Amino acid sequence: MFEVEKKFILSESDIAHLVGDADFVSEKTFTDTYYDTPEFALTKNDIWLRKRGNDFELKLPMHLGDKNFSQQYQEIEGEEKIREIFAIATINDFESDINAFGYKPFCNCVTTRKKYKKEGFVIDLDSVVYDDKSTYNIVEIELLVEEKKQMADALEKIEKFAQKNGLKNMPIRGKVIEYLLRSKSEHYHALVEAGVVVE
Repeated sequence: MFEVEKKFILSESDIAHLVGDADFVSEKTFTDTYYDTPEFALTKNDIWLRKRGNDFELKLPMHLGDKNFSQQYQEIEGEEKIREIFAIATINDFESDINAFGYKPFCNCVTTRKKYKKEGFVIDLDSVVYDDKSTYNIVEIELLVEEKKQMADALEKIEKFAQKNGLKNMPIRGKVIEYLLRSKSEHYHALVEAGVVVE
């Protein structure tokens, strides 16, 4: 499966309009810890290794082009698959083994996510709290597709759905990029130089 998503920043009235007639699915709170090397080897290549709760996930980029202002990723779940991709042998527990290769935490955040469904789309309303207690609110509209060739069509559907609901199509920073901008300028500017972040 391939996840196609687009992020938006919405006012309270925008949110009320968007989810007013949507089906509420769930609300949950989870903690994410993101990992990279001191040289930002992963994130400079738009690769995101995170631990959500007790489970590790790897997000590999599958962009359709800079003009789309969207982020499409293939999601790899589970330590065994991630070990294969990184060629990391099992010596200790997964976290100890990746630490030995220089992968250390650089961002921790707690997200409360309200999930809705509307017209076949998944809408995630995220309220994020960082370690310094600052907050960030963001909305993601998502579609899952079976094949890579369906991704461009799915993005177009998301954009039409957003436009119909009065949302503005503009580049939005994800929660980790927002954290780096606020708190870790060296890391943020390295991603700008690498072309991962477009200002």
